[in-house]
Amino acid sequence: MRYALYFTPPASDALTLTAQRWLGRNAFTGAALEQPVVNGFDAAALSGLTADPRRYGFHATIKAPFTLAEGRSEAELVAELGRFVAEAEPFDIPEVVVGRLGSFFAVVPGDHCEPLQSFAGEVVRRFERFRAPLTSADISRRKPDELTASERQNLVQWGYPYVFDEFRFHMTLTGRVPAERRDAVERVLLDHFADVHSRPLAIAGLALFREPSRGADFTVHSLFPLGGAANRKTA
Repeated sequence: MRYALYFTPPASDALTLTAQRWLGRNAFTGAALEQPVVNGFDAAALSGLTADPRRYGFHATIKAPFTLAEGRSEAELVAELGRFVAEAEPFDIPEVVVGRLGSFFAVVPGDHCEPLQSFAGEVVRRFERFRAPLTSADISRRKPDELTASERQNLVQWGYPYVFDEFRFHMTLTGRVPAERRDAVERVLLDHFADVHSRPLAIAGLALFREPSRGADFTVHSLFPLGGAANRKTA
């Protein structure tokens, strides 16, 4: 069993509904969904394009997947999440857009958002004591030779290369896209996400995701509203 602290909008949010149809899976229920018909992409091509993000569910990584530290329990983690969200205030990312990060596409902020950076850093610190150290195999999977010195240090110290100054909020929509296909994929995504592209995004909750075994699909265990504004929603 691994756990992860992710941001995802509520199950009924327009962005969630749009994204889960694109990916072909509902991370709240685990149900497979029929993907849209896309010009220029047959069903197999679209399924392959979205295979990696489909397994993880629509989300932005705040604290990357981890095994519980020795002596820690799921109940303790859930209780600490309840305390944390009661202290954290919701905020908005002024604008999110469909953008490209390297070779893949994601929903990303239109500009730097300091409250978002601060929130993500606090989550990483607050829940570090629940994380078991990475194994050598875990570290190898991250290809440390391809990371910067800062990213390698983060990987060793925090279990994930992209935290604090290296953190960049993104809600992944595709796997790696070959250069010759990127323009076509971008056009398709901008069309599919037209109703939610270039809009504000409320960061009003923190989700606990679970992976029952290595390689299994991640699903939402609970969605915790920030600021204690509502009762915890459990999948």
